[in-house]
Order: sequence, then C-alpha cells, then structure tokens
Amino acid sequence: MKLQSTALVLLAAIAILAACAPATAQEPVRSFDQLDTRLKPGDTVWVTDAQGREVKGKIQALGADALTLDSGGPRTFSATDVRLVVERRPDSLANGALIGFGVGGVATGLSCLASVEDRDQGWCLLAAIVYGGSGAGLGACIDALIPGKKLVAYRAGGADGTPKARLSIAPVVTPHAKGVALSFAF
Repeated sequence: MKLQSTALVLLAAIAILAACAPATAQEPVRSFDQLDTRLKPGDTVWVTDAQGREVKGKIQALGADALTLDSGGPRTFSATDVRLVVERRPDSLANGALIGFGVGGVATGLSCLASVEDRDQGWCLLAAIVYGGSGAGLGACIDALIPGKKLVAYRAGGADGTPKARLSIAPVVTPHAKGVALSFAF
C-alpha cells in the first residue's frame, strides 16, 4: 500500500510540473492607427524611431497619426517616424506559486512517505500542505521579482503592410581574427 501511495504522489507531482503551458505571444498590430487597441495612455513602452534610436517612456497621448511619450518631458513621434513599439507585460505570479508548491509540498510529501510507517502517513499529508503553502508563497515572491517579457506591439511594415527584411554585412577585424558578420532581421 505504501508503494502505491508513493507512486500516486510521484505521478501527481510529475503532472503538476509538466502542466506548464507555453505562453503564446500576441501578434503586433499591422497598422499604426490600430495601436490604441493594444496600448493605452499610462502604459510604459520603448519606441524605436526611423534613425534607430530607442526611447523609453509612458504614453501620454495615442492617436491615429502620432504617439506622445513622457520620457523626462513630452516627446511626440509621428506615425511615419515610428519603426517599432515594444511593451512589457506583467508576468502572472501563478506559475511561481505552482512551482513553489510543487517543490515544497511534493518534495516534502514524497520524502515523508518514504521515511515513515504506514500508520503515520497522515502526518505526511499535513507536512506536504504546510510546506507546499510555504513554497507557494516563496515561489510567488521570487516570481514577483522577475520582470515580464517585452512584446512587440507595433512594427512598421513596407508599403503593402508586410514587415521589412534587412540584411546587414559588416567587416570584423581584430588582432586575432578577420571575417565578415552577417545579420538578417525581419
């Protein structure tokens, strides 16, 4: 009986840890005038202009033909001057709490079941719940310290709305190596 319950707890732990689904990123909007469907005033964004300069700021105003950021002072970008707008979405604390619960609760439960007699297994459940809760709290705290991922909200396209592809070739000359660096971006 002890072996069956240990196997059951182990399978439950594997199922919990394997249940993490991959996050799917939202596609960038295709035209500048659709940006207000994705962003709102007060959001923090990074804007890359036509010269390749990146400016971080909070959106003050967002229109069909311009974007105004507060980046130490108001700065307005026309739609034709914006090449890229990137936003940072906050990360859910649920995955950190689940991982913490799995590490704290499942590990404690398995080690307790492996070390006690059949008549004392009730304490293992209590220990797993207590340490699982502590692990969930600690996991959520650690996850709160990790910033969310940056996502592309808008990328300027070509005349027909398709993204532009770029090929860059640059010489690499150092005292120890000579060569060519290739970069392809789309």
